Amino acid sequence: MVGDPSLASDAVADVSIRLAEVADADAIRTIYNLEVATATSTFDLVTRTLEEQVAWLEARSGAFSAIVAVDADDAVVGFASLSPYKERAAYRTTVEDSVYVARHRSGQGIGQLLLSHVVDVARASGFHAVMARIEASGAASRALHARCGFELVGVEREVGRKFGHWLDVAVMQLVL
Repeated sequence: MVGDPSLASDAVADVSIRLAEVADADAIRTIYNLEVATATSTFDLVTRTLEEQVAWLEARSGAFSAIVAVDADDAVVGFASLSPYKERAAYRTTVEDSVYVARHRSGQGIGQLLLSHVVDVARASGFHAVMARIEASGAASRALHARCGFELVGVEREVGRKFGHWLDVAVMQLVL
């Protein structure tokens, strides 16, 4: 349930989960664009404009709605969403997750709170599996997914290129 206080551990007692609103677009964009510009946690190469972030939020609904983690001051400290895994009809019961946490709040359990919530949404929406595609050296993201029950099912070698380097993708899966 969105905003359920029982989801919060002691480390994230000041954080709640709610549906993202258009007013959250700039905060989400700030978190995401830092990853685009400085990390391999996303394979995007171009930062998002505010208009693009608003459009992304407006296009999300139902099981694919974005959620945000907010602190006691209602400041966005992370966000997550589900997306269709593949276009073909046979994949309709599988989704892919995305989870991003503001760097100043990383390692505090917020990612687990967000990921647990989107897994619950996937389950309640009748999906069968949740996939995570993680840059293979992303130890924190892989550990987060493992804590939430995901298993490594493969590694795609040199499928992305960013910052002048070939990148591998670890594929993790949770069967619901």
